[in-house]
Amino acid sequence: MNQLQLRTVNVTRYVTPLREGGSLPAIVEADDGFLYVLKFRGAGQGVKALIAEIIGGEMARALGLKLPELVFANLVDTFSKTEPDEEIQDLLRASNGLNLGLHYLSSAITFDPIVTTIAPKLASQIVWLDCILTNVDRTPRNTNMLTWHKELWLIDHGAALYFHHNWDNWEEQAKRPFLPIKDHVLLPQASELEIVNEESRKIITPNLIKEIVALIPDEWLREEGSADEQRDVYCRFLETRIAISDLLVKEANNARQILI
Repeated sequence: MNQLQLRTVNVTRYVTPLREGGSLPAIVEADDGFLYVLKFRGAGQGVKALIAEIIGGEMARALGLKLPELVFANLVDTFSKTEPDEEIQDLLRASNGLNLGLHYLSSAITFDPIVTTIAPKLASQIVWLDCILTNVDRTPRNTNMLTWHKELWLIDHGAALYFHHNWDNWEEQAKRPFLPIKDHVLLPQASELEIVNEESRKIITPNLIKEIVALIPDEWLREEGSADEQRDVYCRFLETRIAISDLLVKEANNARQILI
């Protein structure tokens, strides 16, 4: 039995769309009485964005980084009938079944690197993780971080692990440097990457990776063949990234030196 588990809730009320990005997430209420930001399986990147959310989010949590609780969210389409926006109607109809929710952080504000300075250790942990995940979406234009109760919270890892949009050469992609790190919003503060690299490699072990990947529902993996085979590829990809983390850290430090 896996130690890691995600709760499952049922969506009871569609509150409002969040008109950010192309995936049209929404704030919904669930049968546990809490509000969630719902990521829809019927959105542009489909279940792969949700898979990246789970893997990226739970790896972040394992490193001690703050992230809203992730839950599986069951959606039965009764909301599209009263929704006036045709695009949202289509999205709701295409997202029947299991989706992914992030606990809604009420009154959180978007992280602004000009206003808030992040400690070098924390910045280095986030940069390191994004190198492993090949997360292209943590730039000054779109930080995907919130400030809530004076603490930094990570959100939205849906653009990570972009190798899974083209499985054919995943082994080659796993060994590649991560050039977009030069645009990372926290790279200038990430002065402790070597220390973080040593610490994080001890935490993100093959066993932990397997536990996290095992959280992915079978139905999200069946679109491209065997669920077990795809889980194995995710595990091997991440283990390869960890194995070359010295190279990734060196590359990030070189990019950082140019910035500072």
